[in-house]
Amino acid sequence: MSILTFTRMLILAAAFLMTGCATRPPVVSKPEPPEKKLALLGYSVQVGAFANAENAVRLAELLESQGLNAYYFLDKEGLYKVRFGDFPSREEALDRADRLVRAGIIDVFYIVNPEDSAAARARIYGESVLRNGIVETAEGFVGLPYRWGGSSAEEGFDCSGLAMAVYQLNGLNLPRRSRDQFQAGTAVPREGLGRGDLVFFAISRGPKVSHVGIYMGDGRFVHSPGRGKVVRVDSLSDRYYDARFRGGRTYL
Repeated sequence: MSILTFTRMLILAAAFLMTGCATRPPVVSKPEPPEKKLALLGYSVQVGAFANAENAVRLAELLESQGLNAYYFLDKEGLYKVRFGDFPSREEALDRADRLVRAGIIDVFYIVNPEDSAAARARIYGESVLRNGIVETAEGFVGLPYRWGGSSAEEGFDCSGLAMAVYQLNGLNLPRRSRDQFQAGTAVPREGLGRGDLVFFAISRGPKVSHVGIYMGDGRFVHSPGRGKVVRVDSLSDRYYDARFRGGRTYL
């Protein structure tokens, strides 16, 4: 073989390799799904100071009938109180509260500043402040007969109403329905759950999410099991909940 022929073969081989590299499809990494975070709750209004939970329930129901997102909770002094609203300014919260006073629906009220929430403090002191606040608030509901009057058990308002109340008491605007809560969060594997994340189950017939609890850590979660039952702590490893587990979500 002559040197000229050999040289031509090398040129052809190089051209073939260059063409092959040019037509090779580029490697594109799959983008990570964007994290979903909840909006901070705005100004809300707090009313009532009841020794009996039923009185708080009735007031919350009355406010619900006015188109307000209301929930009740037990404060550190052992009294049941009600909160409602997500107002962008203190003035708007005051205006709505004043109108309810004139209508005879509420009397004494207190405007809750969003800067006093755990979510606001977490921006300064770190995420653990918010996670611990969510769990501590959830633990404060244990033993209470938590329920939402007039709501559908199939929609999980008892359990999702509890989750919403816990999050809003800490300054995060969590949706009310369990299915909306499931869609609003970022998926987190079971082994990666953190304190304050939410865990979801398919309790009703079919595979759709219909129940939610607040994760405490160590495989335990706080939830409202159903109408007529008190808020309690259960384990993800329990056979019933393990078989119905549909995933965890984080919002922080």
